[in-house]
Amino acid sequence: MAQRPTADFPPGYALASKRVAQQRRPVRFMYRESPDNEQDSGWRFFSGDEDQTYADDPDNIGLYSVGTIAEIDPSVIPFLNTEPPCAFERDRVDQSFRASEGYDFTPEELG
Repeated sequence: MAQRPTADFPPGYALASKRVAQQRRPVRFMYRESPDNEQDSGWRFFSGDEDQTYADDPDNIGLYSVGTIAEIDPSVIPFLNTEPPCAFERDRVDQSFRASEGYDFTPEELG
């Protein structure tokens, strides 16, 4: 698979479920929030079958370059330069992403 130049991707790392990054499952839910720091792109990627307990366990989430996630699932590429806050989802991997309605971008500690 030809990799796109990383200049096309937002700089910094993304948080991703290990189901996406290590098991190479397609992304079914992704969101971008305001970055935590200069190295953070703000992107978060999930396979869509993680429950809250799984997602809350830091051992199940890792830091990866945005380009690594795009290489695993190229269908995310058209959305990568969308400004935060934004969220996209799809029910099946053969579907296109759609805007995720009603996603709450309030940080948990404030919510």
